Amino acid sequence: MTSTALPTVTPTPDAPPVVPPAPRRRRRQLASGLRSDRPGVRLAAWAAVIVCGGFALLPVYWLLATSLTPRDQVFSYPPKIFPTQVTFDAYAGLVANPQLFTYLQNSIIVSVITAVLSVIVSAYMGYSFSKFRYRGRRQLMYFVLASQMFPQALLLVTLYSVFSAYGLLNTYTALVLSFTTFTLPLCVWMLKGFFDTISDELIEAARVDGASRLRTIHSIVLPLAAPGLVAAGLFAFVRGWNDFIFALTLAGPDKQTLPPGLVNTYVGEAATAWPELMAASLVVSLPVAIAFMLLQRYLVSGMTAGAVKG
Repeated sequence: MTSTALPTVTPTPDAPPVVPPAPRRRRRQLASGLRSDRPGVRLAAWAAVIVCGGFALLPVYWLLATSLTPRDQVFSYPPKIFPTQVTFDAYAGLVANPQLFTYLQNSIIVSVITAVLSVIVSAYMGYSFSKFRYRGRRQLMYFVLASQMFPQALLLVTLYSVFSAYGLLNTYTALVLSFTTFTLPLCVWMLKGFFDTISDELIEAARVDGASRLRTIHSIVLPLAAPGLVAAGLFAFVRGWNDFIFALTLAGPDKQTLPPGLVNTYVGEAATAWPELMAASLVVSLPVAIAFMLLQRYLVSGMTAGAVKG
């Protein structure tokens, strides 16, 4: 019985050394840049998060604390971080004021129509800028972006004159058109960047299969661009929800939205009902906060689309 010797492999001098793969936990630490033997880096990161989070949440907490403080203790000195006496009279006053529900209804109508109109118009404009090539396209793109450079207060006089000439003052139409004017440029560029990430080969394949351009846009492109549409719609909704100067100037008392309505209700020449104003501000900000929490995944992907090429 003869034994066969196994051949030995001699590594060549030019061959790179074989490095065993790092454990999974070690790879995660190296990827994140937080090594276990450097606790100072992790502590500094947590300190930065706490400081930035506290800076962002402090106004919200002050709204809540002031709304729960009795009116005669709002200006107590020294100011108290935590209210010594809690009352819900400010929130009870909101329910008892029917005019606030009118302002809320106006805000919902104007903001929703502004969001829908901005998404529809910006979707077609963004798709045109992204997928079509025609003379003057680049100049038109920069012209749309440059319209954001004009101060809104400067255009308010012109819009007021135009709406007054056509009898549109104190109407929802005036508010929707004025809000859409300022939301369109950013929405167009946002969706243009998202459409750039959609492959041209996919659109060509749809055309080869016999789909028209409108069918391609509605059945293929827009469903793929859903995160971008949600991000653009949410931006337009917030723009209409938070506007103050246009809603105060272009709409009368029966068509005003929440921001000017709250000021007219609780801010007076002699005194300001701060607990009621803070309670109302906290309540009306809840729909936007809830919308951000529910749609944050689509919002992040829509805002970052096109930021990295390739």
